[in-house]
Amino acid sequence: QVQLVESGGGLVQPGGSLRLSCAASGTIFRVAAMGWYRQAPGKQRELIAIITSGYSTNYADSVKDRFTISRDNAKKTVYLQMNSLKPEDTAVYFCNLKFNHEYWGQGTQVTVSS
Repeated sequence: QVQLVESGGGLVQPGGSLRLSCAASGTIFRVAAMGWYRQAPGKQRELIAIITSGYSTNYADSVKDRFTISRDNAKKTVYLQMNSLKPEDTAVYFCNLKFNHEYWGQGTQVTVSS
């Protein structure tokens, strides 16, 4: 069984930075693709960044060049470094693990506001 626990969300001013973390339990982290999704009020959940087991990454256009996804297999943790944050980045951010099945964290709120 896999459990994912996100942390690092909060309130930040426009132009600021935050780093989200997602710690995984279980034994499949090393071979799994990890992703970050977000869901703003009234909108669908969207994939914003993904990192494969081979460390390949891909980003949504809306966050490219501002956000960076990384992983530490020894710590079973995936990170999302978010820079130059904008009010439109305000959302609940979810961690996702894919390997045969799909697992979700509980989400962490990010609010970008002055």
